[in-house]
Amino acid sequence: MGSLVVDCPTGLAGDMLLAACLDLGLPREQIEQPLAALGLEGSYQLVVEEGTNGGLRGLQLDVEPVAPMGGHRHWRDLRRQIHEACLEDRLKQRVLEVFTALAEAEATVHGTDPEQVHFHEVGALDSLVDVVGVCAAITALDPDRLLCLPPPAGRGTVQTEHGCLPVPVPAVLEIARRHRVPLRSGPELPSGELTTPTGLALMAVLADGFEEPGDLVVEGIGIGLGHRELDRPNLLRVLQVQERQSPQSPSTLDSGAVWQELVVQEAWIDDASAEDLADLADRLRTGGALEVATAPVLMQKARSGVAMTALSLPERASDLRQIWLSAGTTLGLRERRQGRWLLLRRAGVCPSPWGDLRVKQVRRPGGGMSLKVEHDELRRVSLQANVSLEQVRMGVLAQADHFRALEDWGL
Repeated sequence: MGSLVVDCPTGLAGDMLLAACLDLGLPREQIEQPLAALGLEGSYQLVVEEGTNGGLRGLQLDVEPVAPMGGHRHWRDLRRQIHEACLEDRLKQRVLEVFTALAEAEATVHGTDPEQVHFHEVGALDSLVDVVGVCAAITALDPDRLLCLPPPAGRGTVQTEHGCLPVPVPAVLEIARRHRVPLRSGPELPSGELTTPTGLALMAVLADGFEEPGDLVVEGIGIGLGHRELDRPNLLRVLQVQERQSPQSPSTLDSGAVWQELVVQEAWIDDASAEDLADLADRLRTGGALEVATAPVLMQKARSGVAMTALSLPERASDLRQIWLSAGTTLGLRERRQGRWLLLRRAGVCPSPWGDLRVKQVRRPGGGMSLKVEHDELRRVSLQANVSLEQVRMGVLAQADHFRALEDWGL
């Protein structure tokens, strides 16, 4: 179905996410069936209505209790209820991960054990419906990737059952810290709580990254409306898109090169040994980095450090981000999007006095061809035949007209 992009300019909340998924065309039974499997059938009414906010249309969602849920329950009881429910494994795992993120954040800010977090803090009826509903919606839509633009932090204060709290509320900050979620801030944002713990926990678990998408073709738009009236339309959009990973332009045909989107990730490190840095670079390459390079830098307090840079395709950036932050010593990571022009190439073999050797044939601007002998092949033959690398190279290139392709043109 392509990818999904969550655009949350004025807020990120569970009810807005669920309303946007329904507005995108998701059938209601896709979310009501798993809620029934949890034993919630008949205990709530899902009210979904077309409306406007700030003059723009969308769907607004409310969860209205029909029957009492009983007294407070702890997270351990809710977890048991989810484990015992007849849910598809992938959906069950996602629901458990979201509630775990909520329970751990609440436990940290209140100084308690996650097992003792009360049901009302992580499992009120509306939150339960929102979490299960959104997880079911994303599982049913099954996007290739789910990206979320950095959600707004909000500002000012908000009244809660714990009194007047600063915005972002402590649970939101804790989830953002634990899951390395960037929060957008600034005086231009509306005052008040814009991102809720439930909304942020959902995206912290479900989203593949918090970044701007590259070039894309929009195929569907779902709009969920918030309940607050702001100085601007209060809405969240879920976009169904096709991402263009390798956009081409007319100049591509003229030059023979193809444009490829890249993500550049970089950290300056001054607290790791040479062995640690080598291990991190190796993990990044194994994790999908196209290249990893290092250079010496002079950091604060005149300390010598190393600037390590990794190049990645956009779809691998999220995985590499986890490696940087879990396997390395850096406390932060710079990231930017850029691209490169690549000449088309294909693998093949070429005869030589020492047998067939693996080579790459490159298509140059104007239609010309050139060969590049794989260095491992040069070194292997050089050692076996006791000749120089240059002798081997010249011996292969002399047979360039007899190149035999083993694959089609590609990057």
